[in-house]
Amino acid sequence: MELRRMHRFIRAVPATALVLAMAAIGAAQAPPAAPSTTQAPLSSNRATTVPTAAHLSLDRAIELALQHNHSLLAARATIDESRAEEITANLRPNPVLSWDAQFLPFFNPGTLSSSYIDNSAQFDIGVSYLIERGKKRQNRLAAARDQTAQTVANVLDNERSISANVAQQFVGVLLANANLELARMDLESFQNTVEISQARYQAGDIGEGDLLKIKLQLLQFQMDLNSAQLAKVQALANLRALVGFESLPESYEVDGELAYQPVRVNLDDLKLMALRNRPDYRAAQLGVTAAQSQLILARAIGKRDLTAAVDYSHAGGVSAASFFFNIEVPIFTRNQGEIARARFGVNQAQESQSAQSETVLTDVVNAFENLHTNDEVVTLYNSGYLQQAQDSRDISQYAYQRGAASLLDYLDSERSYRATQLAYRQALASYMLALEQLRQAVGTRSLP
Repeated sequence: MELRRMHRFIRAVPATALVLAMAAIGAAQAPPAAPSTTQAPLSSNRATTVPTAAHLSLDRAIELALQHNHSLLAARATIDESRAEEITANLRPNPVLSWDAQFLPFFNPGTLSSSYIDNSAQFDIGVSYLIERGKKRQNRLAAARDQTAQTVANVLDNERSISANVAQQFVGVLLANANLELARMDLESFQNTVEISQARYQAGDIGEGDLLKIKLQLLQFQMDLNSAQLAKVQALANLRALVGFESLPESYEVDGELAYQPVRVNLDDLKLMALRNRPDYRAAQLGVTAAQSQLILARAIGKRDLTAAVDYSHAGGVSAASFFFNIEVPIFTRNQGEIARARFGVNQAQESQSAQSETVLTDVVNAFENLHTNDEVVTLYNSGYLQQAQDSRDISQYAYQRGAASLLDYLDSERSYRATQLAYRQALASYMLALEQLRQAVGTRSLP
């Protein structure tokens, strides 16, 4: 309370000596208002919003990315390819049409006559058809459909990754906005200190050396502002690349804020959710099904197919029909190698499923612990360290402006305050990133 009274005194009733000095140098501007002491939540667009710029929320960014991200669109094309393979797998063999003409007198054309053709030449025409045994077509189709289902799950996992990347980059933009806002506030505050120091120098309260140190320190604040502006531009460009360049205008802003939102979740519940929702684990499960379908298909291919044919023949003035049937005798080749390979493929798919299950559970545990750790860090800052850094800077500033503290003490408190504020913003961003990591690990954005 005492500190706030001092702030109001500084803004409302400047010292007489400072007023006279400012009048002497022609600076009749009132000092800017002191920066707000509110620490959380931190606005991401309060000081940087461009009125004409488009605004983008996190949900909208994810929606646009799922619609326009070219890597994801390329992955989705594999689903159409797999469905086209289902068409191929379901096709039946084509019938074979054959015909021939025999005993035609090409080398003795003088004997060619209608009587010769009717009584001595022979003509045949027939149709044959391959009859697939072992339900090969049905098994091909089942294997192709199982492969499509696994492909769909893999594409859904790509969507999960894209959504997580967009969310993480979105948090990066929020952090850049918060740092830019802090840099502007610090620059305004320090410019006020420079003006007061200039007035004190004119009044003879400080030496030229201290004034030069103050002005040199102002350069650092200006460089920090430039760096923060560059970081924001880069963060927005990276987000636009993920969402899709054609889906966003050149100039846009994001809606949202760096904010601490406590999440209370149970680790066992998260594990169950992950095993139920993660599309990569679902893809591993479907991989086992697809491998088993390949094994069934390999066994079906081992069964020999039957070829049936019917021919019409005209020879010696007589028309006749012939029927033919042929089938391989499976003495040596029964597709043994492919059957063995498919059996090993089933074992491999089952091991991959087990490995993926362990990966999913490990991701959940790591994400849960990461969120818990970052939660503790943010709680520490909010427990009093932020306010202490603010009070230390304000007290040093008040004392320096009245000649009761040295310049080095004031600059040191200013650096500590800025470092604490930057670290707090980074801690908030890390917490939000940890929360996005947990959502990615669980496989859904809706946590219990």
